Amino acid sequence: MSTTTRTEAAPDPLASDMIGSGVEGGLGDQIRGWWQRVRGGDMGVLPAVGGLVVLGILFAALSPFFLTERNFANLLNQAAPLVVLGMALVFVLLLGEIDLSAGVTGGVGMALFVVLNAQFGVPWPLALLIGFGFGFLTGALIGFFVARVGIPSFVVTLGLFLGFQGLALVIIGPGGLFRLEVPELIALQNGRLPVWGGWAMLVIMLAISAGTAFWDRARRTKAGVPNRAISLVFIKLAVIAVLGGAFVFVLNQDRGQSVNPVQGVPVIVPVVLLILWIGTFVLDRTKFGRYIYAIGGNAEAARRSGVKVRWVKWWAFVICSSLAVAAALFSVARVGSVDATVGRDIVLSGVAAAVVGGVSLFGGRGRLMHAAIGALVIAVISNGLALLNLPAGINLLVTGGVLILAATVDALSRLRSGGSRT
Repeated sequence: MSTTTRTEAAPDPLASDMIGSGVEGGLGDQIRGWWQRVRGGDMGVLPAVGGLVVLGILFAALSPFFLTERNFANLLNQAAPLVVLGMALVFVLLLGEIDLSAGVTGGVGMALFVVLNAQFGVPWPLALLIGFGFGFLTGALIGFFVARVGIPSFVVTLGLFLGFQGLALVIIGPGGLFRLEVPELIALQNGRLPVWGGWAMLVIMLAISAGTAFWDRARRTKAGVPNRAISLVFIKLAVIAVLGGAFVFVLNQDRGQSVNPVQGVPVIVPVVLLILWIGTFVLDRTKFGRYIYAIGGNAEAARRSGVKVRWVKWWAFVICSSLAVAAALFSVARVGSVDATVGRDIVLSGVAAAVVGGVSLFGGRGRLMHAAIGALVIAVISNGLALLNLPAGINLLVTGGVLILAATVDALSRLRSGGSRT
């Protein structure tokens, strides 16, 4: 899907917040249009998908445990915090901005939550709401300095990255550690859906995908905008059904090592899919999302077109920081405790996930799904190397090399599509 279709003026007010459809026509037209975009430098998520396949084959050949049901479920739990953080950062990366404080923002939010709940007896729903409120206010503060004052986002968020590490130490204390004692939150990373729940999840996904697709078609028809061939909708649904069915089938197998069976889709999977769907809906099917792409493509042109650039940037940072707290919550639920280091190291991996997935550092190009796939690539690297008992240093070296490669592809793609080096 090309960026230009997102930023061009729509022919009718009804279509102004619709997802761009790119090349119209049947399957052959779509394939030819996709190939032209690839030849023009817009490869999107293709390198990340290719890397995911290659890594999967490599680790499956090197370790007999990689493709087991147990490791598959563990990989999904391991990747969940990074997937959500990567999606959070997409909202600001699309603007050509960055948020280096996202990880520690989530860490401080979790520190507030656990201290209020454990030490002061605040009910956990209220304490968690306060933690998310901290993320909201942090995003609003960053948005104010970036959009209103004009300070580069790199400087603002770097300052908060350093300062919030100190704030976490003040809240929890040096060497402090609080166990997570809320069963409902622990279940996010340790609970499983019943066997029938996985199939119900797949049916709901198909229903939502079909409903969204036909709703899009109805809106485009009403607005006088061309639609793609209806066969493409059914092809998409068939792919979801086949891949999703295989996914649920594997996770419904018993992966326990004792008498009690351990089976079912991890609870975190539908939670992350819901966040992904909502975020994708906002970016693809609302004026706010269209404005984000427009600002990332050309902020001055967007401003002259009547877009409230400051307002859009403000909300983008609010969304990013709020989702960062959710990512920290998933991380804490996985390890079962909170200390002052939560979120300190994950933010750069979140940026790497988005870039590896095909989100442009120059703004205006990328989707949430791209960041999710990029996060899976990084999680597979970490998981596979751990199974091979290789030292952590090798993990960092490989991840860094993949990031440099992805950034190089992004820069070369930008040049081939008519961009500049500056």
